[in-house]
Amino acid sequence: MRIRIIDAFTDRPFAGNPAGVCLLDADDWPDEAWMRRVAAELNLSETAFAHPLRDHPDADWALRWFTPAVETNLCGHATLATAHALHSDRRTPGTVRFSSRSGVLVAHTFDDGAITLDFPAARIGEV
Repeated sequence: MRIRIIDAFTDRPFAGNPAGVCLLDADDWPDEAWMRRVAAELNLSETAFAHPLRDHPDADWALRWFTPAVETNLCGHATLATAHALHSDRRTPGTVRFSSRSGVLVAHTFDDGAITLDFPAARIGEV
């Protein structure tokens, strides 16, 4: 396991929006309290944790996000940072599908390093 801090939305260090990224080797989640402690130690707005999925029909990786205090349902910049880490550290090609609390999220990395994200549409209703 390697924990990285990746600056999203930039190609320069110490710019953009930083996120913690923890790519797990196991095919299941570690203790939730441990993930919260890691996120609190990094003290970034969000830290992403991802582990590979073996036989999931719709996704390649499971993805969760934690602030220093709580788990969140979705985080765009930490998803982007996780896709970058998978591409640069694990040489994951092209498209990666993440299973998350918010549904399946898709990240596509292009040859020039650009990454696009596709998130499920949110349902809008009257309050």
